[in-house]
Amino acid sequence: MVADLLRYLTAATLTFATGVLMGYRPGGGLVGVLSTVLFVVVCGWSLAWIFTYVGTIARSAQSVQGISLMILFPLTFLSNAFVPVSTMPDWLQTFVDVNPVSHIVTASRTLANTGQLSADVGWALLGCLVVIAVFAPLSVRSYTKEM
Repeated sequence: MVADLLRYLTAATLTFATGVLMGYRPGGGLVGVLSTVLFVVVCGWSLAWIFTYVGTIARSAQSVQGISLMILFPLTFLSNAFVPVSTMPDWLQTFVDVNPVSHIVTASRTLANTGQLSADVGWALLGCLVVIAVFAPLSVRSYTKEM
């Protein structure tokens, strides 16, 4: 899990650095960018607890990867990460509005582009706390049972 933190920090830093090299100028300034990086690292780390648990109960690395894709693929593509919500059908907008990935994406964009906290930050962090509260104990218990 510590390695995951470092990996998320590196990925977020490289993403922003590449964006700046390509011309992106975050309106939130350095504070907005650092807040976004910290926010994304926390969200990624909390989700890693789900996959840590899956890793302790799955039979192979391939099954962990498959289960991870089954969870993340629909959540990512059925969010506002790639397409504006207003262009989606009504039934899909309803799902996108409650999708936790949409809250993370909107919160990240708001932090980086304006430097302001939004309700999406609160909702995403609440979701992170719930995930950690559920999956961290399950992961630890499953891991210690295997030993």
